[in-house]
Amino acid sequence: MRFSEDDLRAAVAAGALDGERLDGLVAFLKARAAPTPTAAPQFDLAHVLWYAGALIVIGAMGMFSTLAFSQMGGVALATTAVIYAIVFAAAGHHLWHRRNLRTPGGLLIAIAVAMAPLAVYGIQDALGLWGAFGQPGTVRDFYVWIKGSWVFMEIATIVAGVVALWFYRFPFIVAIIAVALWFMSMDLTPWLFGRAEFTWDERRVVSMWFGLGVLLVAWIVDRRPRGGDFAFWLHLFGLMAFWGGLSLTESSSEIAKALYCLLNVGLVLLSVLLGRRVYAVFGTLGIAGYLTYLAQRVFKDSLMFPFALSLIGVAVIAAGLLYHRKQDAIAAWLAKVLPDAIKRLRPAHAP
Repeated sequence: MRFSEDDLRAAVAAGALDGERLDGLVAFLKARAAPTPTAAPQFDLAHVLWYAGALIVIGAMGMFSTLAFSQMGGVALATTAVIYAIVFAAAGHHLWHRRNLRTPGGLLIAIAVAMAPLAVYGIQDALGLWGAFGQPGTVRDFYVWIKGSWVFMEIATIVAGVVALWFYRFPFIVAIIAVALWFMSMDLTPWLFGRAEFTWDERRVVSMWFGLGVLLVAWIVDRRPRGGDFAFWLHLFGLMAFWGGLSLTESSSEIAKALYCLLNVGLVLLSVLLGRRVYAVFGTLGIAGYLTYLAQRVFKDSLMFPFALSLIGVAVIAAGLLYHRKQDAIAAWLAKVLPDAIKRLRPAHAP
């Protein structure tokens, strides 16, 4: 229950509260009041440019690194990465603390974290350790072929990200940690299967289980909010790994394909329970993919299928409109009928 100072004074006027204690009560409540929460990031031009610029820098220094960039030599490459990290970390610290510009400051810190794998690559190359665990290729291949020799780069990235999060509570840093963790899951696959080479299907299975693990961590983070949506990136990358691995499963069974569609329906429903729209996005994509399969394969020559599918689409839109109008009532109904054990599993932000 929320009420203002005017409500308290009205209670005194109505005789429901002792007027002699009002001033002390108001002073106590003001001292106990929680600080104003930080405003959520906005989707405006400034934020788009900030995020786009950060992704361009990260991509330029890593994903799109050419062979010529790698030929700088280990010492020069590590030095470049360290200088980049120091410059971006200092600039980010200045914007974060001195200018109170948390979003651009946090993104600059994230860029500094993204320099960790490049620095480790240069150090390994300078010490003659690159290729000691096989021939992994160039630094550019880190984003193409995932091999065991990259583990040290991944560990360095994760450690740098955790240290950065300790000092700068910026959720996007979690995205870099999540990517490094996914790479590591692929690198550890040969250990899990006991051989150096592994098939695409084995990679897919590892990706699915890794995604489920990340989703579990995201749910735990959601249950313990500490300011800032740190769980968003975990939900996103966990779903990408799990849903992607699941969607790439090949099966000739129509029952299995129907179960896949039902699982995606479950993701849509789970988005309501958890208050996370990203589950609805992936679930909707899965449902659309299954319906496309039906249109192209099962009902390819059926004249009525497009009309039936159109009716289903209209029904889905109508259901969305109905939910939009009645979402408060539906939330209240869920709060009433859900068992206490289920309600305790819901994140604090869930409606």
